[in-house]
Amino acid sequence: QVQLAESGGGLVQAGDSLRLSCVATGTIYSSDIMGWFRQGPGMEREFVAAINWRLGKTWYSDSAKGRFRISRDNAENAVYLQMNNLKVEDTAVYSCALSKSVYIDYQPGSYDYWGQGTQVTVSS
Repeated sequence: QVQLAESGGGLVQAGDSLRLSCVATGTIYSSDIMGWFRQGPGMEREFVAAINWRLGKTWYSDSAKGRFRISRDNAENAVYLQMNNLKVEDTAVYSCALSKSVYIDYQPGSYDYWGQGTQVTVSS
């Protein structure tokens, strides 16, 4: 069993940066994939970024490429999402998730464990 807890959300202005953190309790295996998803008002949950726990290989959505960076700290059992040049359309609840699959999947249903989420609001 794995529990995930996010932090770092808040209210910022367009162009600002935020760093989200997700700390996991429980065992994360080398083949696991940790991901970040977001759900904006009235929208479906969408993939943002993911990272392979052992290799550190990363994947990004088109909207995140070039602005967001996912990283992990194996010793701290933590994954981070550095978000730069934030836009109003980035406003959403951001959740971290863990997939026990060795293959990357961009669908929320493929992830086995979820955090409660942290609100990010970007004002113009």
